[in-house]
Amino acid sequence: MSYVKLEDIWKEYEVKKKKIQVIKGLNLDVEKGEFTVILGPSGEGKSTILRIIAGLLKQDRGHVYLRGKIVDDLSPKDRRIAMVPQNYAIYPFMSVYDNIAFPLKIAHVPKNEIREKVLNVAKMLRIDELLDRKPGQLSGGQMQRVAIARALVKEADIILMDEPLSNLDAQVRVLAREELKQLQRELKPTIIYVTHDQVEALSLATKLAVLHNGIIQAFGDPIKLYREPDNAWVAKFLGNPPMNVIKAEIESDTIIIDNVKFDLPDRYKNIVKDKQKVLVGIRPEDMMITDNGLLEGEIEMIEDLGAYSILHAKIGDDVVRVIEKSITKRERGEKIKINIDVNKMVLFDIENEKNLALINKSQ
Repeated sequence: MSYVKLEDIWKEYEVKKKKIQVIKGLNLDVEKGEFTVILGPSGEGKSTILRIIAGLLKQDRGHVYLRGKIVDDLSPKDRRIAMVPQNYAIYPFMSVYDNIAFPLKIAHVPKNEIREKVLNVAKMLRIDELLDRKPGQLSGGQMQRVAIARALVKEADIILMDEPLSNLDAQVRVLAREELKQLQRELKPTIIYVTHDQVEALSLATKLAVLHNGIIQAFGDPIKLYREPDNAWVAKFLGNPPMNVIKAEIESDTIIIDNVKFDLPDRYKNIVKDKQKVLVGIRPEDMMITDNGLLEGEIEMIEDLGAYSILHAKIGDDVVRVIEKSITKRERGEKIKINIDVNKMVLFDIENEKNLALINKSQ
């Protein structure tokens, strides 16, 4: 049974007398103890989903289920959910102890019980030595722990997180991400976390939901979605750099890309038809620059990132990204030879852009 379930959720906003449908029949099932990340571009309604789950916003249609029960008419305080906002909402004039204790104080919990709960959760999160400090004396990772402690002290087993790491410096964000993942493994709360950060989503999620155009475009194991995206939009969005999607045509048991024939992967031989036009998805790391490469590309842009470079190369009418780990010095306008790992190809229908292998499984 799903621990958090969204069933056919619709939500509309009115902006300058114009109605905008943000969520369009969205469905999502989250199991107990999962770390589910909702990934999508800014403005797609990620925070709206969290607010609907928390009861801070009422959906226009559809139902919200928590712990197997419908909660559409339940107030936020009765849903037993904790929320960690983007800025942590930590009071700067309060000590760490008072910040953690705050939700218990406003609930009129007895003082001795408050102290016991705060000490227990602080010890659990290894911040018991920080209880007398003010937020200004804490690192980004420590502030994150305080925000999580305040959520856990309410004894909420469902925690909603709205891009809580986005305000941290890059280096601190990496450490905070590692700590958060470890905490979830140890404490096993059900976490629903929203972000637009690709790396964050892939590194944190046990289940990943990709949001676009008001619906979940893909949902499942993050690595499986990375390797086998449900559609071309997910392919081009998921990953940094994203998957290359280029036009091709089937000819017998081969696939033709820019007039070059490659062997068709076995898994597609009974799916595609001769002369069928398709879109080919191939990850930048699965394209290799080599002297005997079959495809010829011309470098249009170079991103030097230290350990590797991302080369933007034009092949026919398409521009692809290729990851090169060597320290070879490249120049714009340079011609390069490229090979691809055909077994890593993903083929999409050229009209509806859906993964052909997944279409075949559903039929």
